[in-house]
Amino acid sequence: MIKDQWNAFFNQNVAIAPTGKGSLDGLVFSVKDVFAIQHYQSSAGNPTWLRTHEESKRNAVAIDMLLNQGAKLHGTTHTDELMYSLNGENFHYGTPINPKAPDRIPGGSSSGSAVSVAGQTVDFSLGTDTGGSVRIPSSYCGIYGFRPTHGAVPIEGVIPLAKSYDTVGWMANSIDLLLKIGRVLLPQFKEDGDFINVEFAEDAWELLEGETKAAFLPFLKLLEEESENSKWQRISREGLSEWSSVFRTIQGIEIWKEHEQWIKKENPIFGSGISERFDWTSTLKKEQNEAAYKLREKITNELTHLLGEDGILVIPTAPGGAPLLNLQGETAEKYRAKTMSLSCIAGLARLPQVTLPVVEVNGIPVGLSLIANRNQDLKLLRWSQRFLRKIDQSFITSKRGENV
Repeated sequence: MIKDQWNAFFNQNVAIAPTGKGSLDGLVFSVKDVFAIQHYQSSAGNPTWLRTHEESKRNAVAIDMLLNQGAKLHGTTHTDELMYSLNGENFHYGTPINPKAPDRIPGGSSSGSAVSVAGQTVDFSLGTDTGGSVRIPSSYCGIYGFRPTHGAVPIEGVIPLAKSYDTVGWMANSIDLLLKIGRVLLPQFKEDGDFINVEFAEDAWELLEGETKAAFLPFLKLLEEESENSKWQRISREGLSEWSSVFRTIQGIEIWKEHEQWIKKENPIFGSGISERFDWTSTLKKEQNEAAYKLREKITNELTHLLGEDGILVIPTAPGGAPLLNLQGETAEKYRAKTMSLSCIAGLARLPQVTLPVVEVNGIPVGLSLIANRNQDLKLLRWSQRFLRKIDQSFITSKRGENV
């Protein structure tokens, strides 16, 4: 059994041998405890959910795709309750330890999945990403993470949160493996082609503090040099905080629709923060928020037009490094708001986003994100791989050293 020194796993006894041979031969992966596994009960991070749901009759489709290509499943990993947080701190089951910064949160809700990769207990891991739940813990834990185009990876067998945002994402310690997994889970997409236009979102980069932004500048310069055309511009006329509000409102409406009956019937105990968010979702009415749906479609159209067939959008994955453990009050809420202002961009427009661990500030990782248009997932991963290969390793090391 793999030693769980980072408290990444909910259940280490879950193991499934490969069902075939292929590109993932010999690799071991973990899964967030929201994926269906035959003869196993998923907890969704809450003991009442675990108690009131039956064993799954079959595996989630994404799991079977990986097993068929030679990968072995080992263990289910911790998640925030019903996936409704970006912190990774679970009231019932504890908090996975961030291997890159043990005094800081790992990020959620795919916290255990990120930690199992960052702690090198598995080769890669599956998570889900609705509002940033793969991208944010990947950034906080200093690993590679990917949110695919909404609907591109089969979601069957995954406990839903908000269906128009839910995606199956994955995490690894290298871009090469991230791409290899993408080829398995996204066989319908092509990966050839180039991105000519590189768009830098000014309003996103304004959310960073000076020291953090300065650490990114050498990489932003390299991205500018790699493109035929680069441009700095504001992507949100309404403001990213308004975009975040739209995201949260629609997400909340869908969450309450999905889980209202179960919550009312079982009256589960939720931890602080989670409980208040579910109470808030119960007050939302779709008919009173039609403007939010209209703005989401407007945002989608604008970003689709901006990116076209050969454009990528460059943003920081998070506004900084992982917050300290047990951070509460106004400071925590302000940081969460900034984080959602960044993570909502790809979510609103259903776009693929990769986060790359190229920067550390005072030893704390912060991810760089690249966003492409829908269905350009493998092209984005392949382009990211080529870009990273052009960066001399000594350059990365020296630049990290300057910011430690």
